[in-house]
Amino acid sequence: MAMSVFGYGSLIWKAGFHFDDRLVGFIKDYRRVFYQGSTDHRGTPEYPGRTVTLEPAEGEVCWGVAYKIIRKEDQEAALEYLEVREKQYDMKAYLDFFTEPTASTPAVSNVLVYIASADKKLNKNYLGPASFEEIANQIVHAEGPSGPNRDYLFKLETALIQIGCEDEHVSDLASEVRRILLKEELTT
Repeated sequence: MAMSVFGYGSLIWKAGFHFDDRLVGFIKDYRRVFYQGSTDHRGTPEYPGRTVTLEPAEGEVCWGVAYKIIRKEDQEAALEYLEVREKQYDMKAYLDFFTEPTASTPAVSNVLVYIASADKKLNKNYLGPASFEEIANQIVHAEGPSGPNRDYLFKLETALIQIGCEDEHVSDLASEVRRILLKEELTT
């Protein structure tokens, strides 16, 4: 039986595992937010970066990609890889994935989704909401083993554009980060 994994952040542009098919689509009743702290990829324990997680949001949709993995060996390898890569995400959900906005029947059911919960007891890296300016400043200045946090944001913005998705939260944040970077460049 095939397995599917939903990517809504860096998994969109960098799967890191073998897959047999990649579908563009969305999950319902969630939105993408920069509320998860990254102390292992895009920040440090002293200065965490911010990466996306999902927040329940009735009536909203979150666009991304679903990776279909058919062979059992590939599924096991993908799960092993994802358990390390997504280790700061404390929840797994199995959700319906849609490819057509008007569809009432999902294109794929039980798509695996990694989510960083808001429960600080289970998720010590959850940063939660902050002002738009605070989130942008944190993204500008955070850097970790996988590179500057702003690169994550800009790659996500580009990946979403490439799949035909406009995410206002991501594009507005990317614009604000560019504005801050330009301002800092002009004052140095």
